[in-house]
Amino acid sequence: MRYSDDVLAPGWRNANKLSSAPVEVARGLVIEDPASGFCGAVVRWENGLVVLENRAGAKRSFTFGPGFLLDGKPIDLRPPKLAPPKKLTHTASGSRVGEREAAKVALPSRIYVEGRHDAELVEKIWGDDLRHVGVVVEPLGGIDDLPRIVDEFAPEPGRRLGVLVDHLVTGSKETRIVNQVSNEYVLVTGHPFVDIWQAVRPQRLGLPAWPKISREVEWKVGVSRALRRPAADQIDIAATWSWILSRVRDWRDLDPALPREVERLIDFVTG
Repeated sequence: MRYSDDVLAPGWRNANKLSSAPVEVARGLVIEDPASGFCGAVVRWENGLVVLENRAGAKRSFTFGPGFLLDGKPIDLRPPKLAPPKKLTHTASGSRVGEREAAKVALPSRIYVEGRHDAELVEKIWGDDLRHVGVVVEPLGGIDDLPRIVDEFAPEPGRRLGVLVDHLVTGSKETRIVNQVSNEYVLVTGHPFVDIWQAVRPQRLGLPAWPKISREVEWKVGVSRALRRPAADQIDIAATWSWILSRVRDWRDLDPALPREVERLIDFVTG
């Protein structure tokens, strides 16, 4: 007897087997697991498993891959393809994203802000912009040090100094200290908030407005308690600030008084 085909030709093992067509999972897709006889509609998928629900409401989990039947035909069930990440068109400050550039040498000019929390917020919102223009932001430490810092920095043409001050309102201690600085290559500006925390819109934290804290209570401690967070020590306060900062997505989550002044400082030191 002669065979019509060469039984030893490549692929002879799968000659009579049906191949499994790749199928991307979708909610409501009705498939069968022939090994168990379970047939049901896809209700969800997670952690490499797909969950099927049959007519009786029973649910079972199966691993993605071949071995399923769809309309009686074998399929290779696959998880959905991940969508490519969207290309950012604007930075957190609202500036348009340009072409990728080589790292720049920092300018001699600087921006000082009053404290680590201020520096972290400025970095989160304006960090990309500042790196683009090569400006470094440093924490001031305390407003009392401002006159000394200005003298040591020695501002001059091409070496400007911008300073962001908390609670810069008429009659405040901060305003009296700022008035001691007189130099055309220094711009000292600020915001009206007691602390940089207040620059974040309270609605982002689940508050209708920032709470009024008694003078007998340290402001950050009082705010932490109002947010129902621990406030026993500086570790707790730092954790509260980290949580607040995590709620800030971009400049739209800030009171306009802060972005306006930070933009002024960037324009001044790069002018």
